[in-house]
Amino acid sequence: MIYDNILDTIGNTPLVRLNRFSAEVPPTILGKVERFNPAGSVKERVSWAIIEDMEQRGEIKPGGIVVEATSGNMGVGVAMVCAARGYGCIIVMPSKMSMERERIIRAFGGKVVRTRSDVPWDHPESFLNTARRITKETPGAVMLNQFYNQVNPQIHYRTTAQEIWNATEGKIDAFVAGMGTGGTITGVGKFLKEKNPNIQIIGADPVGSSLKHLFDTGEMREGEFYHVEGIGEDFMPETLRFDHVDRMFYVADNDSFRMARKLARSEGIFAGGSTGTILCATMEYARTMGKEQTIVAMLCDNGERYLSKFYNEDWCKEMGFDTD
Repeated sequence: MIYDNILDTIGNTPLVRLNRFSAEVPPTILGKVERFNPAGSVKERVSWAIIEDMEQRGEIKPGGIVVEATSGNMGVGVAMVCAARGYGCIIVMPSKMSMERERIIRAFGGKVVRTRSDVPWDHPESFLNTARRITKETPGAVMLNQFYNQVNPQIHYRTTAQEIWNATEGKIDAFVAGMGTGGTITGVGKFLKEKNPNIQIIGADPVGSSLKHLFDTGEMREGEFYHVEGIGEDFMPETLRFDHVDRMFYVADNDSFRMARKLARSEGIFAGGSTGTILCATMEYARTMGKEQTIVAMLCDNGERYLSKFYNEDWCKEMGFDTD
């Protein structure tokens, strides 16, 4: 098949049975392998969907500049889409994000602005407010606002969820995803609950994030620093809805990193730390399920973005994490 452009290859990622990885738990575990998207993560879906929507609304002009705040893979996705569509690109992200991610963004022609990782989301120097300021100060610039733009969960409702439903022929008992913007779990969760209200929607949250506490208590608490990237937040994004979420699990950094390495070594699927977080929650919930049941987990991105971090034994030792 010949595609008109690289953006036409976004989506329709494979659903893969995790055989050796999940041998110790009763149900079948299927991984939605999003690294098969052209820039290596689930965020290409959102990047292209929002930019295409803005094009249709006339909000992005030819030769314009796209600004986005990201705590994970969105920056790479935006940079790729901007390269394909001929836009300039400025990505604003916290300093804790991996250098590999920054280099990929620059390879696509994007610019990167780093911000403090030790300030809350509403601080003037946060990645969100820095991106807003840059957008106001840059002629012809628009901000995608992935944490507020409802195209984010809508694209997962229209594509990711439909792909999962079709691939499983509706034989799915639980779905597990992380929460950053919450677009994936909100869009997919809504679709699956409409199809079958008995499907359990499970959220994974890193220790240090505030979202599980908000889910459990209805109260937002101050977040704490954690190392895993692209998952969790210290505020409630407008793209996240708890309506369809049944349960959430906290996962520590060390467990997330160990689980991602286990996936690589047992299944040959090279994924990032947020995928490890999701798989920890998946395995925990899977222990409550039966042998005839099926659970689908989002495998969000590509492990190559973390070679200098938790796939690096020296870094793990320096940070006090396990190396196995």
